[in-house]
Amino acid sequence: MNLDLKNKRALVGGSTQGIGKAVAIELALLGANITLIARNEEALKKAKAEFNTDKGQQHSYIVADFSNPEEVKKNVTHYIQRQGTVNILVNNTGGPPAGPINIAQTEEFTTAFTNHLICNHILAQACLEGMKHSGYGRIINIISTSVKQPLHNLGVSNTIRAAVANWAKTWANEVGQFGITVNNVLPGATHTQRLQGIMETNATKSEKPLDEIKQTMLKEIPMKRFAEAAEIANAVAFLASPAAAYINGVNLPVDGGRTACL
Repeated sequence: MNLDLKNKRALVGGSTQGIGKAVAIELALLGANITLIARNEEALKKAKAEFNTDKGQQHSYIVADFSNPEEVKKNVTHYIQRQGTVNILVNNTGGPPAGPINIAQTEEFTTAFTNHLICNHILAQACLEGMKHSGYGRIINIISTSVKQPLHNLGVSNTIRAAVANWAKTWANEVGQFGITVNNVLPGATHTQRLQGIMETNATKSEKPLDEIKQTMLKEIPMKRFAEAAEIANAVAFLASPAAAYINGVNLPVDGGRTACL
């Protein structure tokens, strides 16, 4: 099986912590040159220094705030003009705050739509011509199992994640002919700051102990444990590799079997 990513350039969003950082680490281990993108330059510098360089990889970063799409477009376009082709794009952004949909404010939807779908689109468009020219492209979106089954108390997230999944499927249909695949990885409950925040919010609102909230969530997972970020990264790395060349337009849950539907 060919998993070699040497001489490939990967642009990874939200990559200073959690799933995004785990993805960048794994892609670097397979030989990819990593370009991180996030808003905190100090965190970007620190993360970049941790990536493998045994195969001569050269890692870099782009500072951009996803709440400002014009900044993202300008900085990424400038980077590609200087550095050249991005072969692998991993779209990954922190999810919207938890909460029921019936009390969600309209600006919560527009903010999430901007951070996720609009910025995903800007990045994909910026990378497209280089992927076409090289004949190798992988666009992988880190979304959520809510694409298949809406999750309790995540009203805004459920809504926006579904939009991103349909956006991705449409892209897959259009660009597959150029040797570019577009797939979605759907993490289940994963040991990240995001999960911790959701559990704490639920505990506060329900006035239940945090451990009770945690145990309730674990009961819903057939494997009876949360995922590690590296386990999500493994799925992303496979989809980014030459071995996954004929996998296109899929939603891949990595959730320990929690999603009830097929």
